[in-house]
Amino acid sequence: MAPKRNTNTNWDPILLISQTLHYLTLSVLVPPLLAIFAEPTSITYEGGAANIGMIMDWREMAGRPTVRGIHGARGGYSWAWSGGKKIGYGLQEDGWDGRVDPMRGWIIALCWLVACSADIFYLYTLVRRPRLILDFTLTLLLNHLVLTSYYSASIPTSGFFWLIMIAGSILTVTIAEQLCVKREMSEGLSVPPVPVAEDEALEEMELGSLLRRRD
Repeated sequence: MAPKRNTNTNWDPILLISQTLHYLTLSVLVPPLLAIFAEPTSITYEGGAANIGMIMDWREMAGRPTVRGIHGARGGYSWAWSGGKKIGYGLQEDGWDGRVDPMRGWIIALCWLVACSADIFYLYTLVRRPRLILDFTLTLLLNHLVLTSYYSASIPTSGFFWLIMIAGSILTVTIAEQLCVKREMSEGLSVPPVPVAEDEALEEMELGSLLRRRD
């Protein structure tokens, strides 16, 4: 009978679930914190605190403008465009002056680090094996770089953005691997007790083998 072949598939449900939980954590943290602490006028002109670009656009974390500008005459209406859509509209006196809110980038960066801390629990619970923690973390980082480059139509060039990405990955890998290794060591050291009947049977087998050797 021919041995069965192991079919290799590129789809890993655990990887998909762990990455989904990462972005779900971000989607829970980012909008309310931006709505509370970020400058309201500029964030309204860029789609609002719940805009997906706050997570997927690296320029938001880097504190760089993401819209093409403000159009309109003084005293009239003004608007801003992003991705071919009008995302901000209002009177120019109360409108956005085009300056980027630096607090927004710090909030998004903090949320990313908190999500990386939550990834420690997700990987510890789902992945469990220490040797796979690095693979899962680097895959998440690579996928986010691809997604954010595609969303913003530009490769990340911000040192602050790269610093947060690397720091979050190091935090996740270091702590998650240590926890998984500690769990494997504790599970390996815990030996289940042998029942009395089995223990007596083993002793009889050992005595029988010793007697046969003497004979």
